Amino acid sequence: MSARFAIVIPVYNEGNAILETIGQILAKVKGDFAAYFVYDTEDDTSLPFIRSVKDPRINLLRNKYGRGALNAIRTGMEETREERVIVFMSDLSEDPVYINDLVAKSDEGYDIVCGSRYMNGGGQVGAPAFKSFLSRMAGLSLRLMTGIPTYDVSNSFKLYSRKVLTDVTIESTGGFEIALEILVKSYLKGYKITEVPVIWKEREAGVSNFKFSKWLPKYLKWYFYLLGHRLFFWKKVKDEK
Repeated sequence: MSARFAIVIPVYNEGNAILETIGQILAKVKGDFAAYFVYDTEDDTSLPFIRSVKDPRINLLRNKYGRGALNAIRTGMEETREERVIVFMSDLSEDPVYINDLVAKSDEGYDIVCGSRYMNGGGQVGAPAFKSFLSRMAGLSLRLMTGIPTYDVSNSFKLYSRKVLTDVTIESTGGFEIALEILVKSYLKGYKITEVPVIWKEREAGVSNFKFSKWLPKYLKWYFYLLGHRLFFWKKVKDEK
């Protein structure tokens, strides 16, 4: 039987829409899990609706680092105690049923399992064309040039083992690039990484909190961090021959 796992879900003024997310998680996710909804402030409109759900698997966590998605994700990773942590978006951009695929793959001994939009069987619906192009090219180029075993390096929907989260020091200060940072550092440390196909859909309600122009430089930092480390490694190997 799979060990208990945590699902970390940042929320920000989702209102009653969060009930759809909770309902789908409870209906579709299998196994022994706890879902942690991480909020910034007590006036968040999501909170009354989350509190109305009387299920021991549904929990609230206050963001301990300050406002923002990155701080919410960090809080969830650090304040949970389960041996595996999945970061999941509250807007249902991925179907919660894919959580079962991540868990099943991790049972094979992987430290990180990436939800991949760009491998065979994955896909995107309604994504802005330019943003989608850059994301796809980033994953493809890093896979070809560094050997990182996923085509989708930037997707936040990932499963992490506790030993990865304990071992990797987080430096990110922006937002969702935290997923790329952890992935890159874990790969360089030799952790086992794989991917499973997922279909990503643009949110149908509300406003996306992804600020593309603001966060792009922060993603590029970790892109070139990995590229630089691998190029240095291959140069060193070449020089030693």
